[in-house]
Amino acid sequence: MNRMLVIVFDNEAKAYEGRNALLQLDDEGSISIYAHAMLAKHADGTVTVKKEDDFGPIGTLAGTELGALIGMLGGPAGLAIGAVVGLFAGGAMDLNKIRIGDDFIDDVSKKLLPNKFAVVADVEEEWTTPVDMRMEPLGGTVFRRALSDVKHTIHEENVAAMKADLAQMKAEQAKAHADRKGKLQEKINQLDSKIQAQLQRAKDRRKAAELQAKAKVEILKSKADALKAKAAEIHV
Repeated sequence: MNRMLVIVFDNEAKAYEGRNALLQLDDEGSISIYAHAMLAKHADGTVTVKKEDDFGPIGTLAGTELGALIGMLGGPAGLAIGAVVGLFAGGAMDLNKIRIGDDFIDDVSKKLLPNKFAVVADVEEEWTTPVDMRMEPLGGTVFRRALSDVKHTIHEENVAAMKADLAQMKAEQAKAHADRKGKLQEKINQLDSKIQAQLQRAKDRRKAAELQAKAKVEILKSKADALKAKAAEIHV
């Protein structure tokens, strides 16, 4: 099952141990990590991505669901990006993009307090015991949410509402006096631009989701091939 994990630790040393334990579980085949990062929550509420982290097989946090999740965890105080410049440009900080409910963000934020650290990961996890057993001795609090539990949305209701407003404005324009037609046309043009922008964002999100899904399939395939090759060597 494809899940987002956020594991909160009291200090940086424990967070590094937790990160390494998570990577070891990936090496063992207990889980598959698609992307990961380690965060620091500062006294002013900002969240920094640790510079020395690579971000897993996907290669970058930019435009990914994990990147968007990190942005949300920055909260009202914002996000201090150390590793990826412009990570959240273009509205990446969007609950619809990461397919996670705001209750998950709230639960994590209550634990990820200033001066604490967290390991975040986009993983394939068939059962919860391996991760939980490795994190409990380190004092790590594990939050997880299956991405399949929350569907992608493209703001259909919002677009439908704007289209209804657009239809009404056009109907009014047809009956309006000449001096009013120009003002209505300006509003019609602005609203139509918003609709087109909304539809384009939806298209971009679908494309990004498809690319991420393809990358995840390739990661799982490469892991399966590696396990087969290792098994063949053992039997030789």
